[in-house]
Amino acid sequence: MRTRNTILPTLTLAILTAPALATAPKDTLVLMQSSDITTLDPAQAYDVASFGIVENLYETLVTYRGSDQTKLQPLLATGWTIRPDGRQYTFDLRRNVRFHSGNVMTCADAEYSLRRLLVTNNADSGNFFIAQALLGTESNAKDDPSVTWPKISRAVACNAAGQLVLTLPSPDPALLAKLASQNTGIVDRAFAVKLGEWDGTGNTWERWVGEDLTDSALSRQPSGTGAYQLVRQDAQTVLATRHNQYWGGAAPLKNVAVQMVSEEATRLASLQRCDADVAEVGLRATLPQLRSQAALQVLDHLPDLGTPVMLMNQNIQDPVLLGSGKLDGKGIPANFFSDLNIRQAFSFAFDSERYIREITSGAARHRTMALPPTFLGYDRRVPRYAYSRARATEAFKKAFGGQVWTAGFVLNVNYRSGSKTGQATMELLKASVEALNPKFRVNIQPQPWSELLAASKSGKASMLTLSWSADYADPDNVLYALFSSKGFYAPRTGFKDAQVDAWLEQARTLTDPQQRAALYRKVGARTHDLATYILMPAEPSFLVFCKGLKGVSVTSYNPMLSGLTGTYWRQVRK
Repeated sequence: MRTRNTILPTLTLAILTAPALATAPKDTLVLMQSSDITTLDPAQAYDVASFGIVENLYETLVTYRGSDQTKLQPLLATGWTIRPDGRQYTFDLRRNVRFHSGNVMTCADAEYSLRRLLVTNNADSGNFFIAQALLGTESNAKDDPSVTWPKISRAVACNAAGQLVLTLPSPDPALLAKLASQNTGIVDRAFAVKLGEWDGTGNTWERWVGEDLTDSALSRQPSGTGAYQLVRQDAQTVLATRHNQYWGGAAPLKNVAVQMVSEEATRLASLQRCDADVAEVGLRATLPQLRSQAALQVLDHLPDLGTPVMLMNQNIQDPVLLGSGKLDGKGIPANFFSDLNIRQAFSFAFDSERYIREITSGAARHRTMALPPTFLGYDRRVPRYAYSRARATEAFKKAFGGQVWTAGFVLNVNYRSGSKTGQATMELLKASVEALNPKFRVNIQPQPWSELLAASKSGKASMLTLSWSADYADPDNVLYALFSSKGFYAPRTGFKDAQVDAWLEQARTLTDPQQRAALYRKVGARTHDLATYILMPAEPSFLVFCKGLKGVSVTSYNPMLSGLTGTYWRQVRK
């Protein structure tokens, strides 16, 4: 990776090359995490580790108000107006904002940034929901011929007054929440073009359609408006220093160092010595030990916007998983989970109380819907499938006209290799199902995560535990992804219900929150009746950090931010 000329203090560099060497310097925030950084190009980033860096190098038009995920406030925009029909947004932009290159931000940069998302939109980026809002399709021009340059340029344009105007094909009540997503960070157009990125014109746009920007020139040399700018990146470390021309004033801490350390024991040892100010702690079971350390502070029961579920694929496409492919006691048919009684039986067979007690150390909480409780439309009145041996048995006896109970079955299930939680969850389900009938057998096997993801995308997984993390704080992002026949998980579940589809499509266009909430409550009730997924108890988040770190608290933590502190680096001090 290319290195900027900024020189960090010798002590900081020493810590980065030897994490256990010394306590983190007073002017440097040292973060230690397990995951590698995929890219620093906001138009391609779509993982938590990358977003944790991107959200501090780049800024969006709007952002969250403190710890509130539902209220938005201006950031690079200073305000906006919405046309009465909900199809046009006009943004006033902040003046005298400088990029890390020294260039002054103008409307042309915002226009270029959002158009670039629509042009390069690809399957591995998170730009599909921006494309859906602005173009009416989640696809790019290669996959959808309706996407043209005139359509893109009409959707995103600057007016004569220097305001950014977004024109939508239909109202989108989630647009502002989508614009708070880290992938909409405003990039430095002139700097990007100089590096060899797309020039922003209709003459060249077709060459960049669907372009993979993972290793783009802009990823290697970012230039955003954020309070910190990149110094250096390699496989082990990201170094950043504060942007002294930052429009909001220089950040309290001069430097930030993010280290990738895969070994949990190493991260914990560094945290206990305060070699790292904040470290990723993977196992909740270690919290009692960490709480006993005088130098450390633990924040627990923080909000988490993940939606943990176990999918049951109604159209399994992998013959290996099917065994005999029949209800003969030696396998299952491809449509095994298409029988409502089967889905209900597995739902009743999952002992969620035992899961909470044994797998999450009592921390997880039940949910009634596949939706974070803070989101619009969550309904606590929806019943849930509590563990019941009797009701599971009753449902299995009804399945496929009684054939399942008489003949039995062999169900093959894969889980994520190396995931102790995933393995324990499947073993729990296996034990409770097999205890119902000696003719029932559930075989569980580990599979590399990349292979399991690819298999599920092709409908080749039978069951899968997953947690959908919200891209933007709106129920559409979760419920549409999980339940729509056009949603992200449709190929993975084989689920389709015309009534659910109609409610979800209608909710996408309504601007009245109460009307939207009513529709989402209907979705929650119907998908419960259809036992679409097994709802998993949701485990709250927690943070462990050195007490010398200030600005990290329950009131500052926002789960929509991806960094280890749960807040922007510029808000942290020592």
